[in-house]
Amino acid sequence: MSSLVANPAPPAAATAANPALLPLLGQTPVLRVEAPLPLPHAGFWAKLECLSAGGMKARAAVAMLTAARRSGELAAHAPVVESTSGTLGLGLAFAGQALGHPVILVVDAELEPAMRTLLRAHGAQLEVVERPHPRGGWQQARRDRLQQVLAQSPGAFWPDQYHNPDNPDGYASLAVELADQLEPADVLVCSVGTGGHSAGVVRRLRRWWPGMRMIGVDTVGSTVFGQPARHRLARGLGSSIHPRNVAYDEFAEVHWVGPAEAVETCRLLARRSFVTGGWSTGAVARVAAWVARVEPAARVVAIFPDGPHRYLESIFDDEFCRSRGLLRETSWHPVQIADPWAVEVTSWARCRRVVDPRSRQQVAD
Repeated sequence: MSSLVANPAPPAAATAANPALLPLLGQTPVLRVEAPLPLPHAGFWAKLECLSAGGMKARAAVAMLTAARRSGELAAHAPVVESTSGTLGLGLAFAGQALGHPVILVVDAELEPAMRTLLRAHGAQLEVVERPHPRGGWQQARRDRLQQVLAQSPGAFWPDQYHNPDNPDGYASLAVELADQLEPADVLVCSVGTGGHSAGVVRRLRRWWPGMRMIGVDTVGSTVFGQPARHRLARGLGSSIHPRNVAYDEFAEVHWVGPAEAVETCRLLARRSFVTGGWSTGAVARVAAWVARVEPAARVVAIFPDGPHRYLESIFDDEFCRSRGLLRETSWHPVQIADPWAVEVTSWARCRRVVDPRSRQQVAD
């Protein structure tokens, strides 16, 4: 059994709406990344979602709460309760302030102290799970505790980000911005956790860029694309459950990137392009640079989901990385595997056979 906090959550305080925050959402810039990572490449465009108020997932948070208010699932000033590894939590804190809802977040003991401080500073109430579930890890432990908090919070709304179709809908604005900022792209590179931003962006972008391929970036130890679940050091991408929001049929291929590879790329980005981020940004940048190297004529666009600030005591901390074996040279060429079920990947790997693990049905090759 996982160790769950047994004390009931105190009633969340009423929150006044501040709709003046909403115009701060989105309108993020793009950056041309041409620095070697570490090998030379033809360059790719990066959408810098860290520069949106509340981060990238504030788009989804506002969309989910707005839709729930419209349907009557979320009453005025009622609390919002969600499980998060951090990024959606910040987006919900933004949406809660903008729309007038207290926010209760179920987090786990591995959440960075800086992110806990930031979430509390923005008014979120934290429920901390101290031990992982023996089979479902931190994610399942958080979801178990979330159900307890919901039972103790009458009228509370659970966005259920992994399965809520209003999550992808929140990224329509991101797609519109990309279409306005750039010429049509040949390849879009997206990290995948809940599946929300990849599904929302690609479905809208295909109206303007119909020939575009999308490449999914997952992390080792994630079950999203059919690998077995293991402890995941990288946070912000991957999952130990199978989100219904993942648009499997839209992916041309998938890459799994390990934590050491993400760390190496984040640090290179910081030194050579100034703009950098966390686990998902490093993983996406690594794959985008590889595509730009092997397909130099292709126009490649990557979405950088976050910035570096919550990772100063992990990715950018030498002692943290050294103690976990993350400061080592890695291969800058992915291992090719034919089938996601054939081998358990432990480092950067690529598969052109995309499988929906809920049915083991092949959806791309």
